[in-house]
Amino acid sequence: MSAAAPRPSVLFVCVHNAGRSQMAAAFLARLAGDRVEVRSAGSAPAETVNPAVVEAMHEAGIDLSAETPKILTPEAVQASDVVITMGCGDTCPVFPGKRYLDWRLDDPAGQGVDAVRPIRDAIEQRVRGLLAELGVRPGA
Repeated sequence: MSAAAPRPSVLFVCVHNAGRSQMAAAFLARLAGDRVEVRSAGSAPAETVNPAVVEAMHEAGIDLSAETPKILTPEAVQASDVVITMGCGDTCPVFPGKRYLDWRLDDPAGQGVDAVRPIRDAIEQRVRGLLAELGVRPGA
């Protein structure tokens, strides 16, 4: 009996953990299911997820209404294989042996749902590309 390959672990980081990182984590969780461990965090988390982000993701069939922004910890970074930053600059701790990617995306903060939709769609495409790089076939 062979041991299962370890699940890759991905951490999405943005400043407030209220928009881009929440959308990316939600898309990865939906597309990868339990085949990828997914985390998101912010260097200065907001009180709540951006309402325009919640609305835009609802349109994509994903409910973020119960999500809350989480603080970025060194432990979360250390426990992740891939760390994807989205505009948090140098505040993300760097550990050897981790793969770091920086996804440059517009910040949905203060934007209406019309401005959030193209950001959402760009994030979904990048998440699908990440799955291909990780060798994980997307589910539904």
